[in-house]
Amino acid sequence: MLKLIPATDRHHAAPVAWLNSYFLFSFADYYDPGNVHFGPLRVFNDDTVQGSAGFPQHPHSEMEIVTLVLEGELTHEDTMGNRRTITKGEVQRMTAGTGLAHSEKNETDKPVHLYQLWFLPNQKSLAPSYEQKDVNFLDTKNELVPLVSGQKVLEDVVYMNSNSTVYWCNLREGKTVSFKTFPIRNTFVYVTEGKLYVNGVDIGPNDQIRATDEHVLEIQASMDAQFILIDLPGSEANY
Repeated sequence: MLKLIPATDRHHAAPVAWLNSYFLFSFADYYDPGNVHFGPLRVFNDDTVQGSAGFPQHPHSEMEIVTLVLEGELTHEDTMGNRRTITKGEVQRMTAGTGLAHSEKNETDKPVHLYQLWFLPNQKSLAPSYEQKDVNFLDTKNELVPLVSGQKVLEDVVYMNSNSTVYWCNLREGKTVSFKTFPIRNTFVYVTEGKLYVNGVDIGPNDQIRATDEHVLEIQASMDAQFILIDLPGSEANY
């Protein structure tokens, strides 16, 4: 079953002048009891942070936090002693575990566009940890590229403590990629730009597909497209 969620159904938040954000799930002051999570995917925020601004230090615990930078750069600093800049095409994973605090700031004069995803961890009380990798995912063509995963069969990806995998794809018009899944898994697709045809459903920029009980997704670009695909366990016992 495929559920299409159009871009217009995202929750728009601009609580301060420097932040423009779209929440795909309940977050902060937005709460919809029917839209809290999809499997272990608890948060998906599509954020643009203006220059010389950002999030001051704030705490987290018991969450796997993944940040993908699509444009610009974001400087991260945390109570583990990390101070790193995440640039375009890089992937960051932070295991909040038993607790930490961090800040995220745009120290340049140009906006930074990023996706931040939170996953419920597959274990409680993990030690906080951090990983960052230049995957250069924005330059790939016509293939699903794994970026971060807790499925140990995949190599050369950022590791997270979740039985899930985040993929990126740049798909040229007329090209098709197939993603084989199982009825016990869920699949989430979010379009960054362009248009796709997914198992008979047309989706455009910032639209979502949430797929359950499928065996395969056939994804064709009806125009040049960029999208993120997330493979997720369907039951809490497999998170």
